Amino acid sequence: MYPRWIERRVRAELSDTRVVLLAGPRQAGKTTLAKKVAEEHATFLTLDDPTVLSAAKDDPVGFVRGLDRATIDEVQRAPDLILAIKRSVDEDTRPGRFLLTGSANLLTLPLVADSLAGRMAIVDLLPLSVSEIRRHPSHFLEEAFRGHAPKPKDLVLGEALVTAVLTGGYPEVLLRSTWNRRRDWCLDYVRAIVERDVRDIAQIDKAQQLPRLLRVLAHHSGQLVNYSGLGAPLGLTHVTTQKYAGLFEQLFLTRLLPPWSNNELKRLIKTPKIHFLDSGLLAALRDLSPQRIADDRSAFGAVLETFVLSEVLKLSSWSGQRFSLSHYRDKEQNEVDIVIEDQERKIVGLEVKASATVVTADFNGLRKLAESAGKRFTLGLVLYDGDSVVPFGLNLFAAPISALWN
Repeated sequence: MYPRWIERRVRAELSDTRVVLLAGPRQAGKTTLAKKVAEEHATFLTLDDPTVLSAAKDDPVGFVRGLDRATIDEVQRAPDLILAIKRSVDEDTRPGRFLLTGSANLLTLPLVADSLAGRMAIVDLLPLSVSEIRRHPSHFLEEAFRGHAPKPKDLVLGEALVTAVLTGGYPEVLLRSTWNRRRDWCLDYVRAIVERDVRDIAQIDKAQQLPRLLRVLAHHSGQLVNYSGLGAPLGLTHVTTQKYAGLFEQLFLTRLLPPWSNNELKRLIKTPKIHFLDSGLLAALRDLSPQRIADDRSAFGAVLETFVLSEVLKLSSWSGQRFSLSHYRDKEQNEVDIVIEDQERKIVGLEVKASATVVTADFNGLRKLAESAGKRFTLGLVLYDGDSVVPFGLNLFAAPISALWN
């Protein structure tokens, strides 16, 4: 079993909060972690069991009544349970009453957001990070916000980096030794999510278009969102495309990365980027294999950017701080792929480059971001497929991508 660095945070939340929701995509390890964290005497119930699901839907109050402490798996399948849980924890306010897991973002459901406000802590669990796979804790964010240049030792370069990126972080994928087997698992997984889980959270008219739209989004990962352009080839309106794309975000397949803004700046383009949350799924949907990357390295950049964003999201999820993530782009096309801002409004910028060389021009976006942020700018890194940390100016460095898990 791989370590999950977020376990300590889950335990801390249960120690003083009545309800804790462990949210994230299917097959990311939520159930395994929930069983490990839950007290030995806690009841475990999964709504993936048809009998249990039927009981929860038919009589949610009776289902919850009598439960002292319980873990309820895949709770999004019976949203009416939320009101019953609210009633239970209002009557018995002890912390750690319910540990819930959900494969959909329940906060997008008004019933949940309204009912458990102030009673529930939410912890996001994404697929495995490289730090967890290699069983070595990472302190990348803490060091970056101290302004320290990284000093990676355990380097992953070239073909090994391509393999890590195209594999992604789902535990089941890591058990498969060939690319074809990994790709097949990813495609089967996506098909199951689209055919099954979408129905749990929405009523839609053109379900047959969802797989095609997801592939279209895969080919636009890392780009600015244009819903009209995305949906037009499929005969979908702007509104419908945005609604369906939102379902993929609720199911933790994709994520919108908002633009970084500063009250003093008037020239930023206020459009989010769309990213996939797992580079392995993205690679499978784009039919990218190690051989294809070897033949055409240009196809690697977008998947690598998704990989880095996912790693940063995982690092931030178990950190003791709250971080906000965004992207920077101005009308002169100066860009920074990932802007990380901490609670003190300090800023770290990350630019991702798939090649093994870095030149001064690669720092243009970071320099513009530094000018805009002023004293708040702490560190700017161009993460690349190289083995050296190289200074490129005040608080600016080229650094190996391996710095993320060292």
